[in-house]
Amino acid sequence: MTSTSVSPPPLSPPAVSSIFAIERPHPKLWTYYLLCCLATGPLFPILLLPHWFRYRTMRFRFDNEGISMRWGILFRREVLLNYARIQDIHLVSNVVERWLGLARIQIQTASGSSAPEMTIEGVMEFEEVRDFLYSRMRGISEKTGRSEVRTGAGIPTDGGVFSKSEAAELAVALQAVTSELKAIRETLEKTRLP
Repeated sequence: MTSTSVSPPPLSPPAVSSIFAIERPHPKLWTYYLLCCLATGPLFPILLLPHWFRYRTMRFRFDNEGISMRWGILFRREVLLNYARIQDIHLVSNVVERWLGLARIQIQTASGSSAPEMTIEGVMEFEEVRDFLYSRMRGISEKTGRSEVRTGAGIPTDGGVFSKSEAAELAVALQAVTSELKAIRETLEKTRLP
């Protein structure tokens, strides 16, 4: 039994440029924050101010290397995340967010924490951003649509057939590993005490 993973199709250059153009959250995020603050009742005035500052200062930047997100007035916070560090991506939305057409994109890394490293909120194109992040995370080339390991060997990981030069290179490397393991085993057997 073999398992197959479903990869999103490569994004077209206009889709990538539209994602690179995202810098601020959509105004519907402020509507969402306002509704959340109203739901708290008497705490409304206390919670409104921090949410207003978060909405007004939140900035995103997508580029070829990674994502950055920053916000805050008194306590400025900035999160920089390279695509190579991304381990998992989740889309999360509650009833109000779905009604407004919003979702939160939670990005997790191998940091050991169960909380997401970054949560992008207030983006209307959340599915396109998720697909973009998956394609960058897995190293899918936008030109070929083929996934490859990010090592010098260039061995395909998508179940493709090796070319003759790749197969020969792999055979040489495996023979070197085999001979090295034999030498280590022989050395260990010689040094073993009776």
